[in-house]
This record gives sequence, structure tokens and C-alpha cells, in this order.
Amino acid sequence: MTESRRRPGRPRDTSIDERALAATRELLVGRGFEATTIQAVAEHSGVHASALYRRWPSRIELIEEATFPGLSPLGVRPAGDLRGDVRRFIRAYLAAFNAPAARAAAAGLLAYHQTSRRPRPPELDLRVSARPQFEEILRAAPPGSVDPAVDPDDVFDMLLGAVLARTLLLNVTTRQRPAERTVDMVLRLLRPRGTGGAAAPDA
Repeated sequence: MTESRRRPGRPRDTSIDERALAATRELLVGRGFEATTIQAVAEHSGVHASALYRRWPSRIELIEEATFPGLSPLGVRPAGDLRGDVRRFIRAYLAAFNAPAARAAAAGLLAYHQTSRRPRPPELDLRVSARPQFEEILRAAPPGSVDPAVDPDDVFDMLLGAVLARTLLLNVTTRQRPAERTVDMVLRLLRPRGTGGAAAPDA
């Protein structure tokens, strides 16, 4: 009786999570998206499949968390300099998508979400999304630098499209456009109306 009461309050064993996520990344790079199944991860990591299912509803959520775990809070913590904060955010975002496991998973994840009709709880998206960190940057921006009528979700969606184009489409990637152009694009979307077409100053 005492033992059964303790179980719900036991802290989650993070070592299991780390082994499973590392194994998932290795399988994605070595065998590809389709071969990265729950059973394959279980065999590769030494973590029982039942333990994986307790943590992730399916292989899709496991792959997403292994490849797109959001951005490091320390790396993109806002400093109140909108251009500098957006620049660091975009560079970190591009680096996350350019990681070998992320590149191996991205096309398969996009295809899955385009065809899946299974309802998806919003909290699952937030676990792997950088959207909250982008919104935090906008909240920390100097007064008057962000148009209050702009929907941050719309800007983030456009930014995500630009990042996907740079990392997944070969004909776009080979153009070698500097990331600063994407920074300028985002700042133009955010700038209050009537402030002109020039890029926002660094200050």
C-alpha cells in the first residue's frame, strides 16, 4: 500500500528520456525517418517500449522532441534589443533545423501532419515549439518598436516558412542568402505603420 502511494509522486527518470532521445536522433541519421519506430528506439536505447509509450503517445511525438526541442532559453533570452534579439533567435532556429537529425526528420514530419486527422492537444506542440520564445522577445522589445496590431503568431508562421525554405529546399539553400535578410523581413512585419521602409536601427 505504501509503495503504491509513492509511485505517482516519483520524479520522472530523466536518464530514460535522454537515452531515448539520443537513440532517436541516431536512428534518424543512420536509418531514416520511416525506420525510426518505437520498437527500433527501444532496441537501440535499451529502454522498454512501454516506458517510451508512457512518455510519448507515438513515435511522431518522440521524433519531434528529439529533433525540435525548442531553443535554448539561455541562447535566445531577450535583451531588449529587438534587432539583436531577432537575429540571435533566427540564427539559433536555423541551427536547430540544420542539425542532421532534424533534416532527416523534417520532411517526414511535414508529410505526417499534412495527412493526419488525429486531434493534437496544443500542449504537445508547445513542447517542441519556439513560438513562446519568439513572443517573449516581442514582449521585451522597446516601446513603440512593435506594432500592437500585428499578430505575433502570423509573424512567427511566416518566419517558420522562411526557415523551412532555407533548410529543406535545395534551390533556395544554394542561393546562400544571408540570414540578415530574414531578420530584416521579420522587422518589417513587426514595425509600426508609418515608420518608413528602412530596417530598424540596432539600438
